[in-house]
Amino acid sequence: MAETQLLPQRALQTLYRDHSRWLEGWLSRQVRSRCDAADLVQDTFLRIIGRDSLTAIESARGYLRTVAHGLLLNHRRRKRLEQLYLETLACQPEPTAAAPDVGVIALETLVEIDNKLEGLPAKARQAFLLSKLEGLDHAQIAERLGVSVSSVRKYLFAAVRSCISCQ
Repeated sequence: MAETQLLPQRALQTLYRDHSRWLEGWLSRQVRSRCDAADLVQDTFLRIIGRDSLTAIESARGYLRTVAHGLLLNHRRRKRLEQLYLETLACQPEPTAAAPDVGVIALETLVEIDNKLEGLPAKARQAFLLSKLEGLDHAQIAERLGVSVSSVRKYLFAAVRSCISCQ
């Protein structure tokens, strides 16, 4: 292995050895689960593997907290979606309840759609959800959001474009 490849690897090892326990403690307080915190610590270090800039970090804890915070937000959003999905599933009649493997696929799909809609303005996101989840037509959505029908069309177009552009 070349010396230039060893520098980032050593920096990562040092960063992990010196700060992983601290990061796990910080994350444990955020998620109130040691298992989830340990997973997020590993995800944080996976995210920074191979970055040459590790040797130039001025504040290791600040850097790790920044990377982990983004992962923490994704974790919370996924947990919220999972909870909403489970609540919806619990309200379904027994014959229409999904098999466990179908449920996992449905949850993954919900997370993917949520990620794709994340950058949209709030009204575009709401219009899409009202259309797809509640089955409202354009006029009903316009009334609910207090906007024109043409605005609803624009919102829905932007939401659909967002969902298909990242495939």
